[in-house]
Amino acid sequence: MSAVRPMELHTEKTPYTAPERLTRGQKAKRWFRKYFLEGQHLEDDAAEQLANLPPNPSLGDLLFIKYRKFVAMLIPFLLIHTFWWATAIRHNFFRWYPDYWHMPLTMVLGSFVGGMTSEGSGAVAFPVMTLALHIAPGIARDFSLMIQSIGMTSALVCVIFMKVKIEHRAVILGTAGAIPGFIIGVHYIDPLFTGPQKKMLFVSIWTAFAFALGILNSHKKRSTFRDIPEFCFWKGFVLFITGVVGGIFDAFAGSGIDICIFSLITLLFRVTEKTATPTTVVLKGINAVIGFYYRAVMMGDIDQMAWRYFALSIPVSSFTGPVGSFLGSHLHRQVVAAFVYILEAIALTGFLFTRPSWQLIAVGGCIILGGFVFFSVLSKFGAILMARIEERRRKEQHNGVTH
Repeated sequence: MSAVRPMELHTEKTPYTAPERLTRGQKAKRWFRKYFLEGQHLEDDAAEQLANLPPNPSLGDLLFIKYRKFVAMLIPFLLIHTFWWATAIRHNFFRWYPDYWHMPLTMVLGSFVGGMTSEGSGAVAFPVMTLALHIAPGIARDFSLMIQSIGMTSALVCVIFMKVKIEHRAVILGTAGAIPGFIIGVHYIDPLFTGPQKKMLFVSIWTAFAFALGILNSHKKRSTFRDIPEFCFWKGFVLFITGVVGGIFDAFAGSGIDICIFSLITLLFRVTEKTATPTTVVLKGINAVIGFYYRAVMMGDIDQMAWRYFALSIPVSSFTGPVGSFLGSHLHRQVVAAFVYILEAIALTGFLFTRPSWQLIAVGGCIILGGFVFFSVLSKFGAILMARIEERRRKEQHNGVTH
């Protein structure tokens, strides 16, 4: 199991030398490279292939190794646009743009953020539709699932083809829990809440997640892992239960499984965000398709407005989703976190501008506070687990040296 830890240097004393003075341009260049060109964490075999690329690569080496990241963005774009343009021309989708143009425009940002961060594009679509456009939460939920089945699966293809490192067990077990969670949520939990209550729940839960991300980024030099360390039954069970909770969130907001799994594997299991973020992209893409299928085929009551929004937003999401995923895999974690903070601040402000009742504000405040406490405790448990793992490994190393 590979771990990413702060580097410790042990050097002999050397004569003092004055530090190199950098010009403003050099400082700006170094800052930009640190935060915007940090680089990707690839699967081990992909990193080895890239490192051992021959001086005169073949066409296959160029397409599938050297320029893999660009080919990864091109594949979903060409595939989806081919089918979309043929269908749009046949059924004249263009006649709906004068009345429904605002959602394709919204999804330029939505799918970009969905591919880049640990939040799905529904984290943008749902608040815009419910808070700004005053569309029923049920329609917003369905549209979020539908458009993420395009944007997030396009980003999923990009992640898989680029061979960016993901935590496969989190995807499998999280999805296994999310499926029954979504079915239970859409039939029995979603009907319990009114429209304003669903808006409050969305804003409160996602704001609590922003606090979780803040807690994570407050530990500047924490030890992290590329995979869940020392995986065992109880860790798999926790992933499954977290998937159930995330599936329930998906049932009323069209998004949630991604932030639940992200919070768990980063705060408790100490997986690096460079692995956790593409993991949630893959997870959300799979579960968006499942949720869309269940609502469209098994339940069959998706509103016509959601279908039209979906039809018009497909060409946008199939492009900006992979672009966001590509850029996000290169950005520093604090830059990605900043996008989440801004989004949640806008969503919270938008909710307050709708002038909700004081009861909703009070309940929402309690959820945010409770979420902050919960994520803080989760982070503490994660620190304890990390200390135990490191202590156990030190003992193993010591015993190995002794013997």
